[in-house]
Amino acid sequence: MEKLTQQEEEAMQVIWTLGGGFIKDFLEKLPEPKPPYTTLASTVKNLEKKGYLSSEKLGNTYRYAPLIYAEDYKKKFMKGFVGDYFENSYKELVAFFAKEKQISADELKEIIDMIENKKAE
Repeated sequence: MEKLTQQEEEAMQVIWTLGGGFIKDFLEKLPEPKPPYTTLASTVKNLEKKGYLSSEKLGNTYRYAPLIYAEDYKKKFMKGFVGDYFENSYKELVAFFAKEKQISADELKEIIDMIENKKAE
């Protein structure tokens, strides 16, 4: 699975949210400033070439659908991110956000509950 550019990730976020569709659908859901239609069409074609999307020709247009789940993408690239920036330590990742005051005590408690409940399963 190839890493996506920021532009490709933004497009995939919309495509994952919609579950697929046409370029005009994706364009409507992208935040401002929206790229030109042709730019988005090129981005979508690149995503298809990279194996992230499938396409189905309908008349004179194409309907695109994701081939890779958002969760699978997150898992793969979060592992790389944690490895590159936090020495493969999720503890260091959480500690970083705690030090930067980007995570509250209540959120940390929720994370602990998730971990404990996962162990009980």
